[in-house]
Amino acid sequence: MGEAAAADPPAPAVETPRGRVAPPMPWRTRLAVIAAGYVTDATRRADGSVNRCLLGVLDKGVPACAAPRNGVASMDLTIDPAHSVRARLFYPSSAGGAALPVVVFFHGGGFAYLSASSPAYDAACRRIARYASAAVLSVDYRRAPEHKFPAAYDDGLAALRFLDDPANHHPVQLDAARCYLAGDSAGGNIAHHVARRYSIAPTAFRRVRLAGLIAIQPFFGGEERTPSELRLAGAPIVNVPRTDWMWRAFLPAGSDRSHEACSPDAAAAGLGEAPEFPPATVVVGGYDPLQDWQRRYCDAMRREGKEVRVLEYPEAIHAFYVFPEFPDAKDLMLRIKEIIAGGGQ
Repeated sequence: MGEAAAADPPAPAVETPRGRVAPPMPWRTRLAVIAAGYVTDATRRADGSVNRCLLGVLDKGVPACAAPRNGVASMDLTIDPAHSVRARLFYPSSAGGAALPVVVFFHGGGFAYLSASSPAYDAACRRIARYASAAVLSVDYRRAPEHKFPAAYDDGLAALRFLDDPANHHPVQLDAARCYLAGDSAGGNIAHHVARRYSIAPTAFRRVRLAGLIAIQPFFGGEERTPSELRLAGAPIVNVPRTDWMWRAFLPAGSDRSHEACSPDAAAAGLGEAPEFPPATVVVGGYDPLQDWQRRYCDAMRREGKEVRVLEYPEAIHAFYVFPEFPDAKDLMLRIKEIIAGGGQ
């Protein structure tokens, strides 16, 4: 996909009366980006539900593959039988007997869409495993609106409990003491809240130790409209009507966006008393309407005394890294490799 798309002539930048809202990109990439937005618009209903039958057609999952593809094998696991929560484990075929660091990954999709088997996320996790020489446990968390807050966070914590039991470390050896939480968009939000829950009660885990948090364009919000949301109206993937619907789908009935799941200030509140919260890397894109909320999140974390590193990609749209034809997508993979090789720093 990436090589073919890179050979296409670039389409012009996306312009609106407010100015440019997306960088130039190959036509094939432009079409893929438009299709991603269409999936959410075509399957969300006015009554707050999702047409799961249609979504299953538009986002047809790919199977796990025990035979290595591009040097990475995968298998599906049940990590919480009580709630039928599954995950997909990716691991480099060259690992041999060495214990691998583990990236617990949460896909994006506004808490309501996509899955660990979605083609874009299967490929992205495969790339992370290959670049970082790490195992990636991609959590197929329960989705809204059928499962509102805090179901996705509960499922993330279930993934850590799964890793805490060495009986689950197969077919490769996993080093649970070198565990990273990562995710993009809603998955970045989930990764933060799982880290928060872990850091409040780390003694509940015998082996799992969080070495780092990698929040790729995390999904936070509020009642007001930020300058970036207004300036980038019409940007690819994310827009205000879509995010409004997603927050209604996920937040508990009667809640507003001051809720801890949504507000970056509430999400960070009290973390100064949680020394086990890991160092965070936050990825911000210059064409992402959510960037102002992401910067507020970084500021709130720093006020709590937490270590935060920001990776800026001025030419990046929301979810840019799942499109490998973007040069920034490869750069982010290299940065993730460095983070894991450096023990989270």
